[in-house]
Amino acid sequence: MADMVKARLEVLDDRFRTVGGDQWMQRLHTGCRWTEGPAYFPAGRYLVFSDIPNERMLRYDETTGAVGVFREPSGYANGHTVDRNGRLVSCEQGHRRVTRTEHDGSVTVLADRFEGKRFNSPNDVVERADGSIWFTDPSYGIDSDYEGNKAPGEIGACHVYRIDPAGGVRIVADDFERPNGLAFSPDERAIYIADTRREHIRRFDAAADGTLTGGEIFATCDAGSFDGLRLDDAGRVWAAAHDGLHCFDPDGTLIGKLLVPEIVANFTFGGPKRNQLYITASTSLYGIRMTIGAARYPALDPRKPG
Repeated sequence: MADMVKARLEVLDDRFRTVGGDQWMQRLHTGCRWTEGPAYFPAGRYLVFSDIPNERMLRYDETTGAVGVFREPSGYANGHTVDRNGRLVSCEQGHRRVTRTEHDGSVTVLADRFEGKRFNSPNDVVERADGSIWFTDPSYGIDSDYEGNKAPGEIGACHVYRIDPAGGVRIVADDFERPNGLAFSPDERAIYIADTRREHIRRFDAAADGTLTGGEIFATCDAGSFDGLRLDDAGRVWAAAHDGLHCFDPDGTLIGKLLVPEIVANFTFGGPKRNQLYITASTSLYGIRMTIGAARYPALDPRKPG
């Protein structure tokens, strides 16, 4: 049976008073070294998440509460997303690549190099409705052997990349120190990207062809640094931080926090109504039912290969 932890919603602005949820948060699993990258599969009602230093991916069954190994070794996988065709897209820090797990279980390499040079260690990933895949590439997986394989960088910097539907790779943002979590606005006309080293989130306008403009600072962290990002069904931006999840109004105001007893790396929405919040924090996986749900994004453009 899951452990119960008192849920604490900290209201910093009256606009956060519309956000509510369970009075108790469940610790669904613990005993990991560093959990990351939760990705929810609605068809199977299960969650895949990473335990990076143990080089494994775990699977949590929402209907039974069982947790087992999904893949081991995992290539020190970090962030994941489920594409609009129901396939798992993963950032493998150890293999320095972005992959897709097909429905038959085979693994397709989407990208492992830019202009002939290996990536540092892809970290987090999202898909856009045109079928393009966007990911961040800091150096955490090559800095040491703890969550990857220590190695020199070949590109010489940490960028944000876009893989187009035909497989081409290009840099979309090249002025980050440690790009990390990223998330599109519900209409996909803007993208939010965390820079963990600089402890802030930036907001860019995203053109149809993937060109980014703007890049102003949207929010600055007051508790450690930001990691994973998600948007809810009201367009609010949620960010993982050292004391829990920070919630920002679309105008950039920090309006509230969901406090968590461990350092939060990432999170996602799941459940039949998309209002079950799954949180990967240090050694554990947490769950809490909320009165808010995940942002709804456009369906995959049928004209694009997927």
